[in-house]
Amino acid sequence: MSTLLLEPIEAANRLLESGPSDPTADAPRLTMLTSAEIHGRARTKIVATIGPACSSPEMIRELAIAGVDVFRLNMAHGSIEEQQQHVESIRRISSEMEQPIAILVDLGGPKFRLGDVENDCVFCETDHEFFFVEGNQPAAANELTCTYKPLVRELSVGDMVMLADGTVSMRIVEKLTDRARARVVQRGNIRSRQGINLPGVKLSAPAISRRDHEHAEWAAQADVDFVSLSFVRKPDEVHALRDILRSNSSEAMVIAKIEKREALDRLDEIVAAADGVMVARGDLGVEIDVAEMPVEQKRIIRTCHRHHKPVIIATQMLDSMHDSLRPKRAEATDVANAILDGGDACMLSGETAIGNYPLETVRMMNRIALATEASVADRPPRAPDAVPIGKKLHEITSAVVSGAGTMAHTLRAKLVVVASFSGRTALGLSQLRSHVPTIGVSTSDRTLRKMCLYWGVTPLKGAPASDTPGLIRYMDSWARRQGFARAGDRIVIVGGSHLTTGGEESSPMKAGVHDIVIVHEVEAE
Repeated sequence: MSTLLLEPIEAANRLLESGPSDPTADAPRLTMLTSAEIHGRARTKIVATIGPACSSPEMIRELAIAGVDVFRLNMAHGSIEEQQQHVESIRRISSEMEQPIAILVDLGGPKFRLGDVENDCVFCETDHEFFFVEGNQPAAANELTCTYKPLVRELSVGDMVMLADGTVSMRIVEKLTDRARARVVQRGNIRSRQGINLPGVKLSAPAISRRDHEHAEWAAQADVDFVSLSFVRKPDEVHALRDILRSNSSEAMVIAKIEKREALDRLDEIVAAADGVMVARGDLGVEIDVAEMPVEQKRIIRTCHRHHKPVIIATQMLDSMHDSLRPKRAEATDVANAILDGGDACMLSGETAIGNYPLETVRMMNRIALATEASVADRPPRAPDAVPIGKKLHEITSAVVSGAGTMAHTLRAKLVVVASFSGRTALGLSQLRSHVPTIGVSTSDRTLRKMCLYWGVTPLKGAPASDTPGLIRYMDSWARRQGFARAGDRIVIVGGSHLTTGGEESSPMKAGVHDIVIVHEVEAE
């Protein structure tokens, strides 16, 4: 392994030797982030799942201070009424802190589960046989039912059925009129209502169930920022979710969760159709050979880079911190490698939703990310990748963004500032992976919240985004106050000649075009 890869991994592991951060730090308060906290936030974004362990407004505020950029609401758990309360708490805290905080609604998707099994637990021995039967009530200990009614009809001889998160597997060996006979390939315990994975099985279940449709409509009305679609198989399903959101006047970004073999087979098309991607390693690691997971994760990230789409790495990143103040070294290395591979965000699921140490887990994630990013901070911005499908940035803006990143690195600028109405230009800068701190400003609060998912971009409220001279004066003063720059230091500002005439969409000829790069030297007070 090269030194370049060893350094961040070793740095991440060294964090474990220093023990957990002070649990009494960052007492609750209602003020905006301090200068030290802004400097102490990783460029890699942190997505944290809301659950019983962190649902109070006080804990949500603490998690935001500790480094959470996006809060995930898992619609597989909790009612719309409960999730609406979380939305209101997050929006109120964001306003109090004067800090954009984004919300991701994660649709449950067509999750298939076992029915009741005898005594709620059955041991499946290798080569023993079970029958998947229709209906709700098994008549014998070796009969299994499923919440997905057409399952028996849609199974074929040779299909694999994965149970208990993939720890138990069975192969279908015979189809009968009302049942399918299965032989145990990998032994283990199964329990009532556990999930079922059916890798490679052609199912008729729609990607967006009636319940998902209802949740998507609510998400649109709640004005959330991202909506993720589970078990995506084809780009049409992504378009269908976007149509639901747009028909309910929502501009939320659609995140495609990659967790099916079919999604990997049509990866380019799905990434092109989506606004972002989540590598959902839990179900994906069951749907495909777990040995393939690391390589497929890297392929998904590379594909997202080519399409200039943000990518979230999810599932069991710091899983041991459910019950421990310290992660395992392999978990720290996993987080570091996800960042080195180019992930825009790392997601915490059960660690924050039901774990014993949600706050400490977020702080650890942030520390690992900071150590990893510091090890590659001297790298120049990368060249923009070709985007074969779904190109969104205007070619002038793309060239200007690329030039601004190079200039900031060459001139050792202290900040890059991008004024963006839609957020696409800020995303373009993010994809360069420049380690010069990047500040995103906008006249739109929705756009600022979208930037919460863009690697390396810190959204800043209150800056005069539509007034280029005013923006220069504002950022000069802000950079000095926050300790980012002092007299004589340079700030690179990316804007557009059209911004002073009413925003990116004021002129059809220049909608979304950024054609100005300004290098500003910070003035003495």
